[in-house]
Amino acid sequence: MPSDSSAPPLPEPLRVPVADSHTHLDMQDPSVEEALAAAASVGVTTVVQVGCDLERSRWAAETAAAHEAVHAAVALHPNEAPRLPGPELDEALAGIEKLAALPQVLAVGETGLDYFRTGEDGVAAQQRSFREHIAIAKRQDKALVIHDRDAHADVLRILDEEGAPERTVFHCYSGDAEMAELCAAKGYFMSFAGNVTFKNAQPLREALAVAPPELVLVETDAPFLTPMPYRGRPNAPYLVPVTLRAMAATKGMTEDALAGHVAANTARAFGYRAP
Repeated sequence: MPSDSSAPPLPEPLRVPVADSHTHLDMQDPSVEEALAAAASVGVTTVVQVGCDLERSRWAAETAAAHEAVHAAVALHPNEAPRLPGPELDEALAGIEKLAALPQVLAVGETGLDYFRTGEDGVAAQQRSFREHIAIAKRQDKALVIHDRDAHADVLRILDEEGAPERTVFHCYSGDAEMAELCAAKGYFMSFAGNVTFKNAQPLREALAVAPPELVLVETDAPFLTPMPYRGRPNAPYLVPVTLRAMAATKGMTEDALAGHVAANTARAFGYRAP
């Protein structure tokens, strides 16, 4: 049976507006203007556009400069680092730092570690790149957005060794409840995506249940990780309400109460004034 590639319907609007803390508008079919209009129509009034390499990070910065509802995050994705020989990695990191200094760029990310597809030979480059991004975030006083896949212990260790920036966000949080308690103790923000709604994601829901409301964010990671019941169809910022409602149920909170926390948390994490 072929998968449905059509866009899911607009959900019921949120009464308390929130932000999509992590999206990739450059990988989505609608224009930026269409994506932002659809999101705003359901109460998603702010998005953080995330770059994964130097070119996409430049696009993120340009898009944030052109749209009041968009903030930018810039970085080399962990999977990019092993592809760049030493001098090229240095050059790319210098380019990221120049972008990170721009006022519309509020975060350095997504950076971190991803051991899912990286062999042993790529680990050193990833870890070096991660350490450099941490340093950039601290020099530029920007939030740090972490991509952590199959690398929890090393991510936490390197943050401890380097000293985490004051505002650190675990994007698409993927740890268990025990790790959520560790993150909470250190004041790290935990951003949950549509995969928290998946049937096999009970460990994620257990992590969300123990995460303090003051440290929880919501994201789409669109066009990826579309929440149930639309899994397999394209994700977009306008689907944040679907995930947020599932999160509220998991936490035993009202939709409005969780949305209020998420809106304030995202503004605090990224250092902007909530609309």
